[in-house]
Amino acid sequence: MLNVVFAGSPDCAVPALEAVAKTHRVVAVLTNPASAKGRSRELIPTPVEAAARKLIAEGIIPANAPVLTPAKITDEVRAAIADTKPDALACFAYGKIFGPKTLALFSLGALNLHPSLLPRWRGCAPVPAAILARDAETGITVQKMALEMDAGDVVLQTKLPLDGTETADSLLDRAARDGAPMLAHALDLLERGEASGTRQNGANATFCSMLKKEDGEIGWNESAASIDAKIRAFTSWPGAFTQANGGQTLLILKASAWRGDEKTIQAAADAEPGTVLGIDRNAGILVRTGDGILAVEKLQWQTKKPLDWKSFLNGSRDFINSRLG
Repeated sequence: MLNVVFAGSPDCAVPALEAVAKTHRVVAVLTNPASAKGRSRELIPTPVEAAARKLIAEGIIPANAPVLTPAKITDEVRAAIADTKPDALACFAYGKIFGPKTLALFSLGALNLHPSLLPRWRGCAPVPAAILARDAETGITVQKMALEMDAGDVVLQTKLPLDGTETADSLLDRAARDGAPMLAHALDLLERGEASGTRQNGANATFCSMLKKEDGEIGWNESAASIDAKIRAFTSWPGAFTQANGGQTLLILKASAWRGDEKTIQAAADAEPGTVLGIDRNAGILVRTGDGILAVEKLQWQTKKPLDWKSFLNGSRDFINSRLG
């Protein structure tokens, strides 16, 4: 049983923390500071901090294991980690890069769980990136941490086929659930000296960057398939949105590329991208794009609640024939 420091912050990292804590000795937890939320600006701990304290209360994590929440990893933080005499670091979605001084604290090294088929989609947003690119598959990788981001040797890897209906939320949930036991098993291999790893081919690497709110704006000149992918990739953050009815922000929550009759498609050929053409009683509100027609099933005015397309039109009767964007 290894002495492990676990590093992670969001909800998706909680299953990995639980899996590691049940198979090895978690001697410290490293997570982001509490953040102010809501109108009261109350400080809310990260999901990993909350889960760690619950596991400590249940006796699964030792009572003397510190839960560290630094804004930055300083010499003081490194000293606190060193005091726990760790063998290894296990990380998933911590949100900070570990430098050589920190990695040197772990005699057996550091493992990172990454939700992609490395070397494809190195970076901080691999799940949305795979959906945006309309990849046929993605995966989960446990890699040895290296100084270059997501470039370490691959210890374990599994593929996840994509069917074109996944959202970033559902795919990340799946990767978190399936990846948790992989991270625990990789620590077992590390303990037995069997986590040799396979070097990545850097020539095949692709990269993704942090998402920004403005990335969610829909460009109606794009194809229906691309817009559908954007909506799914940006669920639930940063969200896909457009402008309608004189500048109001309209969130598009669920849609798909419409595969209706050829006659309707040809009739809409001269319409400007973003034009609301009408409805399909089974598919939803039809919007012209740069290539094809998008069927919108669920949408929301920014200050209102989400609605299915029928309920939405009941309150927005002038929406048909309007132009979005």
